[in-house]
Amino acid sequence: MKKSHPIRRVLLASAATVSGIVLLLSLKPATDSSSASAQGAAQGAAAAQESPQGGAAAAGTSTVTGAATQTEYGVVQVRLTVANGKITKAEAVQAPHGGTSDQKTALSVPKLNQEVVATQSADITSVTGATYTSGGYKKSLQSAIDKMKAANAAAPSQSSAAAAPAAQAKTVTGNVATTQYGPVQVRITVANGKITKAEAVQAPSGGTSDQKTALAIPKLNQEAVAAGNANIDSVSSATYTSGGYKQSLQSALDKAGV
Repeated sequence: MKKSHPIRRVLLASAATVSGIVLLLSLKPATDSSSASAQGAAQGAAAAQESPQGGAAAAGTSTVTGAATQTEYGVVQVRLTVANGKITKAEAVQAPHGGTSDQKTALSVPKLNQEVVATQSADITSVTGATYTSGGYKKSLQSAIDKMKAANAAAPSQSSAAAAPAAQAKTVTGNVATTQYGPVQVRITVANGKITKAEAVQAPSGGTSDQKTALAIPKLNQEAVAAGNANIDSVSSATYTSGGYKQSLQSALDKAGV
């Protein structure tokens, strides 16, 4: 068959077309796979960058939005981001806009936001040329700070009050004081440097001593708590017991460092 024969040209063209299609089919999956892998890697990297920020925010931050304040040129409302009782971010979720207000808002709000974080208060300087916006900003900011302080004061104070007695209260027993009618020994409970409870762990007993002890000890216990020291009055008809009680009480106070 001659090289220029029409049938030969058709066969050669068909063979070239088939070869091209086979080549394209063999290359296309590899290309798609590479693209998918690249996209997956990019998404994974983005997720890895976002995850720590999201975790940190969830762990220790909260947002507080102040009351919306009406000004001559529009509404201003401030939102604070708070972490561990401190303002870490301030932003205006509403601000005057339209006409010249757009320019004034763009000029003043970023400066006000920065100053809030720096001062941690509503005592910030008004921006020249945006007096009304600055005034509304400070009012809304103050209401947000008030909300923030109220939230911070609620839970911690309750837990601290519950933990304080257990952490600071202690019991101290004084030395035994020997009297003519028997030993006297006093034990006190002290919290925050004050006597909250006093009791006699030993006292004269037997015969008339039982009656005198029953009469004297409760009064001495009460007076020790009321006075906060060993300078208490002796109980009539129980002079020896009262004297021994005060001696043991003083030694207990000395041990407690009161």
